[in-house]
Amino acid sequence: MKPFLLLATRPEDVPADEEYALFLRFTGLDERDLHRVRLEAGPLGDVDLDAYSGIFVGGGPFNASDPVQSKSAVQRRAEADFARLLDQVVPRDFPFFGACYGIGTLGAHEGAVIDRTYREPISVVTVSRTAAGAADPLLADLPDEFTAFVGHKEAITRLPPSATLLATSAACPVQMFRVGHNVYATQFHPECDVDGMTTRIRTYARHGYFAPEELDLTLAAVRREPVTHTGRILRTFVERYAR
Repeated sequence: MKPFLLLATRPEDVPADEEYALFLRFTGLDERDLHRVRLEAGPLGDVDLDAYSGIFVGGGPFNASDPVQSKSAVQRRAEADFARLLDQVVPRDFPFFGACYGIGTLGAHEGAVIDRTYREPISVVTVSRTAAGAADPLLADLPDEFTAFVGHKEAITRLPPSATLLATSAACPVQMFRVGHNVYATQFHPECDVDGMTTRIRTYARHGYFAPEELDLTLAAVRREPVTHTGRILRTFVERYAR
């Protein structure tokens, strides 16, 4: 089997390594079959798509809707790397799954409107499949409604014509979409569990996701309801595209 590629942007080693471990766990892959590249540490370079079964993108501190003048040199380089990669991925309809920051990169590439209208506090929410989502192979084994971890400063307000909406929620209309047949992105975190969310809450406590005095409330929010289905999406992606 050709390996999968995980593109990461978290500069902090603890949550970055935990994210990789969670992707390994939920995909069922081992380190030999899931290569990780940390884009915050250096340029992506050329990616030979024919060497991989598919690509995953994890979360991170960057926001696609940040004003250009406020973006660091590292963020601008990472965005340019993602744009060049997606220039290959989308025309080829190459298997791609972007979680969290991945929805911003794919959305920006396709011309989505991304802003802070539907920003989400860190919590567990109920996500609903659309009719297209119920028919999609990645969501076929999930119920019409399922719980998921969220927590984002931005979200997609309007999808471009190239995208098919697969899942939505009451407070954030775009939770998952697909471009073509094989290019996916989620607003929610299918790669996370309670421990992983706890690590991120503590790591990013002063990054503007919540007020410092709301730490305990935020920790409690991700324990409010169990999240049991979303990791299956990643395993299904691997089962569908491993080659």
